[in-house]
Amino acid sequence: MSIEIIEAAEQIGVQDHPGRIGLQAHGLFPAGPLDNLAFRLANALVGNDPSAAGLEIPMGRFTIRVHFAGLVALCGADGAEPTINDRPLPMWESVALEPGDVLACGAVKGPGFRLYLAVSGGIDVPPVLGSRALHTLGGIGGLDGRALIRGDLLPVASSAGPPRRRRVPQALRPGYHRDWEIEVVRGPHADPEFLTAADWREFTTARWRVNVNAGRLGVPLNPHRFQWARAGAGPAGDHPSNVLDASYPLGGIIVNGDVPTILGPDGPTSGGFTVIATVVHAALWKLGQLRPGADTLRFREVGLDEADALARHVEFPLTHLEILP
Repeated sequence: MSIEIIEAAEQIGVQDHPGRIGLQAHGLFPAGPLDNLAFRLANALVGNDPSAAGLEIPMGRFTIRVHFAGLVALCGADGAEPTINDRPLPMWESVALEPGDVLACGAVKGPGFRLYLAVSGGIDVPPVLGSRALHTLGGIGGLDGRALIRGDLLPVASSAGPPRRRRVPQALRPGYHRDWEIEVVRGPHADPEFLTAADWREFTTARWRVNVNAGRLGVPLNPHRFQWARAGAGPAGDHPSNVLDASYPLGGIIVNGDVPTILGPDGPTSGGFTVIATVVHAALWKLGQLRPGADTLRFREVGLDEADALARHVEFPLTHLEILP
């Protein structure tokens, strides 16, 4: 039982959720899917455990042949026009496969940027440090610690039970945009000690553009000259964005000089830049659908109670899938 890669664009990799947790103190972010919501929904549609390994596919443009009978589900960005044996493949629902079937997908037109493919049983590459997730910066996990290329064969595990088709109801599918709202809480280096009150207002009201180099390591935004509440950084450096090296949270928004960057799941776990805010858990999935060089976003500050409520709301579609006849 396997998946044969016939064609693959850059950066297609094996991921699982929640990735390689518990190693941040040793300098390793967890990896895992950038859009964990679409990834987990794809797994749920084919009857997998949410932690089963699947494929993360930036930009689309892939072709695979399956060598097993089971279910497949594709979730994520719009406009890729996926097919099975040249027939349209519906997204956000599971579809039955037979050995020899060919699944193909064109370029993602958007909105959104990444697709997630799950197969019943899950992809069965060897776990590394407790996870099958590809960590691109560390070169571990996935298939031989790298992105997929033409000719690769991915082993597929046996599914737990008989296939049962499911669909995510239209009303429960996540909405993708060209201009996003991303919820944040204040970081340890916000106002008034580091940023001014005016800086924070600008941060939460400005429209930020996603840099063309956005990826799994981080999402750089357009440069912005903050006023800063201090003239320098003392022993940490000359620029007020510098601090003595400290740990970074996943989804932390660091400022390197004049460039805010949202840290992704393969990014650095520590460094010498201010962390002015952190993306809340419920909004982390949005980072996976930001289109580099095209999309814009605004940050909205929320309190801890609202962050918890949003987290519960995001989990709702995972337990309310529609069973198909």
